[in-house]
Amino acid sequence: MSLTAVLKTANSGLVASQVGLRAVSDNIANVNTAGYVRKTVDQQQLVVGGRGMGVEVSGVKRVTDQYLQLASLSSASEAGRWEAVAQYMDNAQSLFGDPSGDGFFFGRLDDIWSAFAATANDPSSSLLRSQALSTVEDFLNEGGRINNSLQDLFRTVDTKISADIDRANDLLDQINKLNADISRAKMVNADASGSENIQSQLVDELTTLMNVQVSARPTGGLMIRSTEGVMLAGDGAAVLSYSRTDSTKGYITAVTTAGSGVSKPITITGGELRGLLDLRDDKLPGLSDQLGEFMSRAADAINAAHNGATTVPAQATLTGRYTGLDLPTAVSGFSGATTVAIVDAAGQLTRRVDIDFDAGTMSVDGGPAAAFTPASFLADLNTSLGATGSASFTNGVLSLSAAAGGVAMDEGTSQKAGRGFSHFFGLNDIVRSDGVTNYDSGLSLTDAHGFTPGDQMVLRLAQADGKPIRDVTITVPAGATMADLVNALNSNTTGVGLYGQYSLDANGALAFAGSDPFYATVSVVQDNTSRGAGGPSISELFGLGVTERTSRANRLQVAPSFVADPMKVGLAKLDLSMAPGQPVLTPGDGRGALALANAGDVVTRFSAAGSLGAVNMTVSRYASEFGGSVGREAAAADTRRDSARAVQTEAMNRRQAVEGVNLDEELVRMTTYQQAFNASARMIQAAKELFDVLTNIV
Repeated sequence: MSLTAVLKTANSGLVASQVGLRAVSDNIANVNTAGYVRKTVDQQQLVVGGRGMGVEVSGVKRVTDQYLQLASLSSASEAGRWEAVAQYMDNAQSLFGDPSGDGFFFGRLDDIWSAFAATANDPSSSLLRSQALSTVEDFLNEGGRINNSLQDLFRTVDTKISADIDRANDLLDQINKLNADISRAKMVNADASGSENIQSQLVDELTTLMNVQVSARPTGGLMIRSTEGVMLAGDGAAVLSYSRTDSTKGYITAVTTAGSGVSKPITITGGELRGLLDLRDDKLPGLSDQLGEFMSRAADAINAAHNGATTVPAQATLTGRYTGLDLPTAVSGFSGATTVAIVDAAGQLTRRVDIDFDAGTMSVDGGPAAAFTPASFLADLNTSLGATGSASFTNGVLSLSAAAGGVAMDEGTSQKAGRGFSHFFGLNDIVRSDGVTNYDSGLSLTDAHGFTPGDQMVLRLAQADGKPIRDVTITVPAGATMADLVNALNSNTTGVGLYGQYSLDANGALAFAGSDPFYATVSVVQDNTSRGAGGPSISELFGLGVTERTSRANRLQVAPSFVADPMKVGLAKLDLSMAPGQPVLTPGDGRGALALANAGDVVTRFSAAGSLGAVNMTVSRYASEFGGSVGREAAAADTRRDSARAVQTEAMNRRQAVEGVNLDEELVRMTTYQQAFNASARMIQAAKELFDVLTNIV
């Protein structure tokens, strides 16, 4: 070997040792730097003409483990998701109050029953009646406050999603730009670890926002793809957007550099964004819907009891609620019997009209029965009342009036959609609403749907995660029956039939069930339908769509007439068993008050809402189930968050054990490189001495 070869060999050793020492120095200097990944020097034997000529440095690389990296990114996405859900579900739970405290929302229901029980002991007390009405008002007002706060949370989550999308776009842009720096460094075998560390930290942050697929670029850097493989960063950064309306589910779209500006919906199954989308589209609306269902059924229970009661003396006029139906349709479908009574100031019966819906007859004061039809019901009832009273039906509202004295109702066995005759029409409701809150319409498939033919509504079919499938435009058919309307909704060409089915149950409630494989959900984009002139739309009458169902809790209030005059609260009951000439209403009768006090123990039908399915149970029992479900949802989110945190911590610890700097190991490497440097230096010194000897010989 020539002296020149010896010097070149030694010099290569010096260079390799210096590169190694610099790498060790960087590692030691960044031992406590968050996100720093230790680096090592790749070197190999330099062979020229089949002979060893020292070493060469092929590059400086970061010490990583792909499996641990992917595990930590995946766990970070899961932790980010449940962190968001736990935080906002805890906030939602707190709105209902402390179960052990006096302010617990569901405890207000017991206050109502207790207040009405107190009126039974002294029906003549205006103060007790006023206090009972106050407990109902407190319950409704508190429910409205909670619902408003849930809507505020909804809007906060919506804003947070938009902010996260902006941050994700910023991260994708930075990751993409760093690819160019890393590629340039790789081309000349320069140290790109600094840029790679920064890029790795950006990816770590991105995965807390959304789950992504991460892979290496052939020329250096990373490629970021969505779950289904849409390129988000690598050779150009995509731009993410958040698409939603108040009435539809939200979803994320991406415009890629290779996509000609076309937005592509992408799937997000993890990260803070997934948690926020779940909150916005399912959990918070579900809570609001369930609150509305609970409050409307509680109001129904109070109204059912009060419609079976009356004041003493009876009220001159009973005015019902807006049913959204025409009278023939509203009357058809009733079973059983009911009684309309006209009572004088002394409580004695002046006219009695017994209505038998099963037989389709009316009889006056026990006389012969005369037939009626739903179309002739109003005229026949006015004929039966004669000079003692009258009935009218205007703008969907039924009213009964007495010419002298008052009107009292005996619900009897009458029944339609789970409500008696007076209750169905709301003739003596304590709790009123400015819209439909009970979606048991009472309509059957053979009833006229009543909506204007040609009117349209737009429905959006979406996957469970909110990604849209398609929008369908439903046109109200010329066919007159509800069966025709349901068939139009379920059409395979212009309806939802390819993805699920609408069905009308025995109580007239319309519901959608998704089918395999998408198990789609439906939201209302637009509804221009109307049942008659100025009547409710399809979505309003049947409670279709998030906006309709989540606003129910804010529509309920105690009727102003009762607030103005608490003595209108009916605490007595009509006693039709009394002998002729005896009063059928007596002062001091508290049977109506007892019915109101026990209204919470009457089994009621609850539709599916929130986390609870369709059930038949008492209002008080449902209150317990609802309160428990809110706590369980929050506790489950906390448990999932804690579990995700534990997995994330373990994954990060294992990753850090590989990527982190160990001072003992670095000191060993430093010693090794120092010794190698000294050996190379000694080799140069020996070559110099040999050269000097040879020079002297010559």
